[in-house]
Order: sequence, then C-alpha cells, then structure tokens
Amino acid sequence: MSDLRKINIDGTEIEVDGAMTLIQACEQAGIEIPRFCYHERLSIAGNCRMCLVEVVGGPPKPAASCAMQVRDLRPGPEGQAPQVKTNSPMVKKAREGVMEFLLINHPLDCPICDQGGECDLQDQAMAYGVDFSRFREPKRAVDDLNLGPLVGTAMTRCISCTRCVRFTTEVAGISQMGQTGRGEDAEITSYLNETLDSNLQGNIIDLCPVGALTSKPYAFTARPWELTKTETIDVMDALGSNIRVDTKGREVMRILPRNHDGVNEEWISDKTRFVWDGLRRQRLDRPYVRVEGKLKPATWPEALEAVATAMKGKKVAGLIGDLVPVEAAYALKNLIESLEGKVECRTDNARLPIGNRAGYVGTATIEDIDTAKDIILIGTNPRDEAPVLNARIRKAWLKGANVKLVGPAADLTYDHDHVGTDRAALDGLTAPEDAIIIVGQGALREADGLAVLAKAQSLGKLLVLHSAAARVGAMDIGAVTEGGMAAAIDGAEVIYNLGADEVEIDAGAFVIYQGSHGDRGAHRADVILPGAAYTEENGLFVNTEGRPQLAMRAGFAPGEAKENWAILRALSAELDAKLPYDSLAQLRKALIKDVPHLAKVDRVVANEGEALPVEKLGKADFLPAVKDFYLTNPIARASQLMAELSAQAKARRDTAIAAE
Repeated sequence: MSDLRKINIDGTEIEVDGAMTLIQACEQAGIEIPRFCYHERLSIAGNCRMCLVEVVGGPPKPAASCAMQVRDLRPGPEGQAPQVKTNSPMVKKAREGVMEFLLINHPLDCPICDQGGECDLQDQAMAYGVDFSRFREPKRAVDDLNLGPLVGTAMTRCISCTRCVRFTTEVAGISQMGQTGRGEDAEITSYLNETLDSNLQGNIIDLCPVGALTSKPYAFTARPWELTKTETIDVMDALGSNIRVDTKGREVMRILPRNHDGVNEEWISDKTRFVWDGLRRQRLDRPYVRVEGKLKPATWPEALEAVATAMKGKKVAGLIGDLVPVEAAYALKNLIESLEGKVECRTDNARLPIGNRAGYVGTATIEDIDTAKDIILIGTNPRDEAPVLNARIRKAWLKGANVKLVGPAADLTYDHDHVGTDRAALDGLTAPEDAIIIVGQGALREADGLAVLAKAQSLGKLLVLHSAAARVGAMDIGAVTEGGMAAAIDGAEVIYNLGADEVEIDAGAFVIYQGSHGDRGAHRADVILPGAAYTEENGLFVNTEGRPQLAMRAGFAPGEAKENWAILRALSAELDAKLPYDSLAQLRKALIKDVPHLAKVDRVVANEGEALPVEKLGKADFLPAVKDFYLTNPIARASQLMAELSAQAKARRDTAIAAE
C-alpha cells in the first residue's frame, strides 16, 4: 500500500510515495542531483556527500538526499508540504566544499585515463566544483590492485564511493572486495590480494564514477567520442540482454549494457561484455569448396554452384545453430522444406514439445522472479547458464525467497536447499502453488526429457531456461522434426549446417556449413559459405521467456561474408526453388504472416499450450548443460580473453585447499 506525501521541491509541489528518498523525489520532479555513491540498484551508503540538499525548517546544515526518506520530513508551521531546496547558497557552498575534498588527492591524469569523456567526476567537477584548490600538503597515493585480466585498476583515483564493494557483495554474491583503514588510510582492496571470482565482475567498470576501475582489454584503444554506438541484443546466452555495441571503423571496440528492467536490469555477464575480440579472430571471410580432400578458396558463384549441384535431387536436411537470427532460420526452413527435406533446431537433443509454447518457453516471465517466494531449479546451474538471471534469483533470495535445487551441486552465490541430483529427488518434490520452476536444458536432453518437463509444469509457473539464443525463435517458426535431430538427418545425403557448431556430423553426408567462424562445423564441411556474426546484420531473436527483440547491425562482415538470409535467398535461385522475398522487410512480412506474435517486439505474450501428460521418470542423475561458461560458442572459442578466463577458472577449481 503506497503512502503518498506532498513535498515542495524548489517551489514546485509534487506528490510522491513516502518511502522514496529525497534524491528519488527530486528525480521525479525533473531535478538532477549530483551523486557518486548512490546507485538505485545497490544499498544506500551515504558516504560521498555530493547529493546534499537543504531541508527548510530542519537542522541548519545540508542533508544527504540519498539517505533521507520523504516521510522523515516535517510539515511547515501551518501544515504546508515540507520544503526542500536543491540550489540554495547553502547547497552550492556545500557541494563546492565536497568537490574540493574529493579532488584533494585525485591525480590529474585525465589525458591518459580511459574514463575521460564519460567520467562522472569530470562532469560534476565542471558543474558543481570550483577552479582552485587550497590544499598544499603532499598527496596520498595507493597501490593498484590486481583483480584479474578484465578490470584494470588505478586506485589513487578512487574516491571511496564503495559502489564496487556493494555490487560484488550484494549482486554478484562474492566477498573478495572491501574497504580497510580509516581517514586518509582508507582504501578499497581485495581479500588477500585475490582476483575476482565472478562472471559478472565487468559491471564494476560501469559502476565506477571515476577512472579507478577501467576495462583492461579496451584500455588505450579509443575515446568515447570516436565510437559509433549501436543499441542491440546479446546472443551469448538465451536471456537476450540489452547491450550497446561501440565500433570504430569496422572494428567492435567494446560492448556495454543497456537498462531493461524486464530482462537484464543494467547488468551483463563478462562473456557478453568481453567476447568482442572473438569477432576479429578465426573469421570466415570467403567461400571455400573441398577439392580432393582439401578446402580451397572459391568465388561466390563457384561455391553456390557447388552447393546447388550437391543438393539437387538428393535427400537434404537442415540444422539450425545457437546464434542464428529468426529470419535466417525461417529462410532455411522454407528452402529445405521446398526440397522436401527436414529441419531441426534442437541440436543438443533437448526434448522440447513441438507447437506447445507453454511447454518449450513456459508461463513465467523473468520479472516474476523478483516477487517469487519459492524458486525451484531443476537440472540447471544459472550461474553458468545465465549469470544475470542468477543475480536476479539472488535478489529474490535476499528478499526472503526459498530456493531449492535438483541437479548437480553448485555454488550459486546464495543459500539453497540441495534436494538431490537425480530423477528420484524430482519425483518426490512438492511445491507451493505460486512457486516458480526454472528448468535447464541439462534436465531435458535425456530420453525422459518430456517427462521431466511435465513434472516441472505440474509443480508451478514454469520458466524454461534455454542455453541457445536462437532456440525459442526457431521453435516458434516450427523448425523442428518429430523425433528430433536423429530423425531429421536420418538417411540425409546432404546436410545444410547453419551455424551449428556444437554437433558432430558422421562421415558420409555432404555437408554445407554457413557461419561466421572457422570452428567445428567448418572443419567438417565440404563447402563453406561465410555469414555475418550477430553484430553484423539486423535480426530478430526471441529470448528464454518468449520476448522477441531486435538485434541491430553495428558493423559490416569481413571480406566477402554476407548476411545469412541473403545467402539462402541467393542459393534458392541457383536451386530453381526461389524464395519469395528479395529484402529483409519482405522476409519479415512473410515471417509475421506465419507467426504473428513475432511482430510484438519487446513484449512477452501469454504462452498457450496444453499441459504435458505426466509420465514415468527415469533414474539417471541430471547433467549440467554448460561445461565451460567461457567457451560455449564459436565466437567465444575464438576469443583469446575467453580462453584465458577459462584456464584461470579451471586452475581455481583444481587448486587444492590447504586443509586437503
């Protein structure tokens, strides 16, 4: 129940919830309050004192607006709304004083600092500071920390806002950062000089309001005003995190999160943020045709002719990989089915029900986790499969939610009841009526996958946690075969592999590989057609909760690589089975006519489908869906940084503890 209160801010009276802090009330009134330590998704620290305001009738000193609630204010002498001033002489003098203190020890290294141009301290020193310093004593300096290969540190710049400490403790769920000392000796440090053990650590780079924490891989490569910024969608997991891709010329220089309360809030995983060096390496930039056992470079007409010759009159099958936009999957489905072939997107053998959206997506949304009282995880380790979703489960746990896990034991960053590792543990499980059940792909890959799904569905609101960004969209367009991948490729003489790099294709069939990187799929191929990566073409992706989102092109594919749908359209003309669209707009029109809900971009539609029949479960243990968080797809495997992080994570797991 809201407790509405009137408040007068700079002469304007507004009505706000009494639980709001003054800084939030000022934002509602459209007044900007400077801040360094306050962040709306972290606990209140109240230690930078930059957000001072004057409360009329209160104590004769400025108040920290981030730490005072509207309901704490007293009304005026005649019952008027309490009055707050944000631009009075007292406030101006207080802010200048705070800024002068903050700059006492701050080094003047803006010309070489990576935060230059997007630095809160620069902006606020200009807006609220003074142009001189009265401090003549020696400056203090602090040793830099080694936090690992991702976050660079220059701790003399630190203003002790503690945002990084609060994020790692509250959101990421690790306890390696903290503050020691008092007064001039106070400094942010890591426990026993440990590096950070979290796959969300890159977010502290965005949170740092000065240049104390910067991105190591991006260091000294570009300035913010040189970059072209494109708002798009991430495909490293199926969450569909909203991101911004910054490019300089043709090169992706960095990837940053965008705020979306319903999906990723304002966090992204380290794989999402730092995978961009994989977009430059191991790229397929020209077609190849296998001649006498060896892949030889070819022109596009030669490659398309070789594919058409191989496919004509043969039994064909199509496989859809994990990073394929819906448009390309739709074009492949149309092409293969016009040749009386079969297509399949469930390349990991997940038993997802065909045509039953409530079964393969679920009935819960990601946002439902925030208010859940009971969360049951079945055959999933969300810390590896979707780290940002895991942070959301942790947030619910901090609010009092009970979490149960059925599957391999894992450190999930929050306390949970580990019910068991096998089907028997799931069989005996009961849940409150409003529980949210999150089922991972590891639970659905065995023969009794549908029985596991049916049991999960009977327990409460279901959320199927997919591990492939392309999966839900491909299921929506019906790129599936009754009997799964084995049935689709059974007896196929030609297999058209559209970016499926996580599968082994037996010898015998002629394989056409269309994709962006020289990974496992390309090694097995007889013809390679170079396609665009996710930052190089416009495409539609449907996330794990069934929300269609648009990925926008940030740059162009290297060399002779082309957009994926365009390659299939060109091939269809060679095969005399011409697809009925000549542009992406025409393709999308046909797609939406077939699957109308894909037009509802950024909306979660209510999923329909009958309840699955409850069947007998098997006896096996649940297996993890993701074996190595950092190496799940061809782009990540091409990244040097992801290889380094993977090796570090393995070394950390293998290191024996002293007591052992």
